[in-house]
Amino acid sequence: MNLVDLQRRKITLEEHEIPENYYNIVADMPNKPLPPLNPATLEPIGPEALAPLFPMELIKQEVATDRYVEIPDEVRHIYSIYRPTPLYRAYGLEKALDTPAKIYYKYEGVSPTGSHKPNTAIPQAYYNKQEGVKRITTETGAGQWGSALSFACSKFGLECEVYMVKLSFEHKPYRKIMMNTFGAKVFSSPTNLTEAGRKILAENPETTGSLGIAISEAIERAASDPDTKYALGSVLNHVKLHQTIIGQEAIKQMEKAGEMPDIVIAPFGGGSNFAGLAFPFLRLNFENGSNIRCIASEPSSCPKLTRGEFRYDFGDTVGMTPLLPMYTLGHNFLPAPIHAGGLRYHGAGVIVSQLLKDKLIEAKAHDNVEVFEAGVLFARAEGIIPAPEATHGIATAIAEAKKCKEEGVSKTILFNLCGHGNFDMKAYEDFFAGKITRHELTKEEILASLATLNTPTID
Repeated sequence: MNLVDLQRRKITLEEHEIPENYYNIVADMPNKPLPPLNPATLEPIGPEALAPLFPMELIKQEVATDRYVEIPDEVRHIYSIYRPTPLYRAYGLEKALDTPAKIYYKYEGVSPTGSHKPNTAIPQAYYNKQEGVKRITTETGAGQWGSALSFACSKFGLECEVYMVKLSFEHKPYRKIMMNTFGAKVFSSPTNLTEAGRKILAENPETTGSLGIAISEAIERAASDPDTKYALGSVLNHVKLHQTIIGQEAIKQMEKAGEMPDIVIAPFGGGSNFAGLAFPFLRLNFENGSNIRCIASEPSSCPKLTRGEFRYDFGDTVGMTPLLPMYTLGHNFLPAPIHAGGLRYHGAGVIVSQLLKDKLIEAKAHDNVEVFEAGVLFARAEGIIPAPEATHGIATAIAEAKKCKEEGVSKTILFNLCGHGNFDMKAYEDFFAGKITRHELTKEEILASLATLNTPTID
């Protein structure tokens, strides 16, 4: 690699180039998402049904159809602590793979808490503060969302309560300490503090927990206190809306590099990570007739996009949310205890589900061993240890780069390196010790989980 290559490796933007608006893909979708339903009446719900949980401005964003939503100046000011985030050309990874593909990655690990999650935590805390809320509850899987919301709440003087999935609470103690440092209270979920938690513990005292369970606990807590609201780090429309600053920046950066990706890839848990990078590029497909492939990368241990069923289901385990049209494995599904805690969620966001149903995006699944192999290869080639969630996107990027080599074609690949793994050394320790094994759900396991549902199917 010559000096010119080294100088071109990092593609930056100026602070004034932070996007001024969020992009709302709903405005451009050929088929709009189906409405959420009241689980008792099976009738579409209105915004008033969400008022006990969310501030009104976020509810308006949840149902918005305008193409752009303005970002408040105070939010952009806090974004400027770490945004715009850098985009890199992965010369080291290209060399390691001996591929003709050009590989780029958008690095969100430079945020204060090490992932893309503050992109939505900051505006959510801002809108809650504007409406006089005193406290926000939430759940967290890997701890990245809980860390981000804790940071955002500290910026606006709000209390923060986090229900952290038990498996991650035990495996990622420093994520808990980070949340405590920003002033949050953190509980290992399921807890004895809520009816939902007590019910789950009575049924299975040894449970390692799940995002669905933690969501139930956080929602119950918020719904019982008028001074408290709930915040979600993925899945919902307004969350994905906020994350689109990633892709908007990436488009400007790719233009500066004189490139535009043929393939855009991001890890997939509930949808915010993928939506953040991919939705602005899908806009180019809708508006300009571009043909950019957008691929969501998920674990084979929790394959809702690649093997789930498109139907109405609850967003939480106990059934406190409205019914959402989603690709799901069933809200009672308890995922395997993989280290990528942020991807252990039974369902996919409504918008992403509709896009997949309409074949406007793709999905790939990778097993535990494959993703850690990809993460280690990336770390040695690029010098950044990726979070376990991020390794899924890397695995898909590597697979596509190898395909380019096999076919003798050069394509430009862009993926979202959504966070660093500096707090995830336990996961890498287990990998090097041979404790991480390949795991893929059987057809029988998936069918058994879906068979427990009595929610409406979708034609």
